[in-house]
Amino acid sequence: MEIILKEDIIGLGYKNDIVTVKNGYGRNYLIPTGKGVIASASAKKVLAENLKQQAHKLAALKAEAEKKAEALKDVALVITAKVSATGVTYGSVNAATVAEELAKKGFDIDRKIITMHDAKKVGDYEATVHFHKEVEVKVPVKVVAENAPAEPAEAPAEEAPKAEAPVEETEAPAAE
Repeated sequence: MEIILKEDIIGLGYKNDIVTVKNGYGRNYLIPTGKGVIASASAKKVLAENLKQQAHKLAALKAEAEKKAEALKDVALVITAKVSATGVTYGSVNAATVAEELAKKGFDIDRKIITMHDAKKVGDYEATVHFHKEVEVKVPVKVVAENAPAEPAEAPAEEAPKAEAPVEETEAPAAE
């Protein structure tokens, strides 16, 4: 079943796209909620005419989206999470968490336009922010343990001198 979308639906398409969906999804969800209409020949003609008339508005929306994307281009997030001994997080870092961190940095971005696989371990991930059909920004997200970054960096440095010191002490009494 072909449907003309009336609003952006992440994972399916953007406003005014013609998409093919299963009959039940179209009949039972998209059409009754007003998110889409059946793509008949007359509806396609109306869509084409509307797109011609709104071309300058769409260009302005795209320019605004590119401006937002440019501001977000060099942002990298570091999210601290509670982590078990095996490196697995309690809960997960998801799009909502990324939206909260961006809000703390001064970017007001809706969590619904962010896509990201849930991060359930410490490591580097990537979140994609969909500003417009043709404008997407990939934001690097690093998930770190709450207490781990300071401890591992200091622990090897401290352990190395401790390991050398007893060796020297045991050699000194042996030499006497």
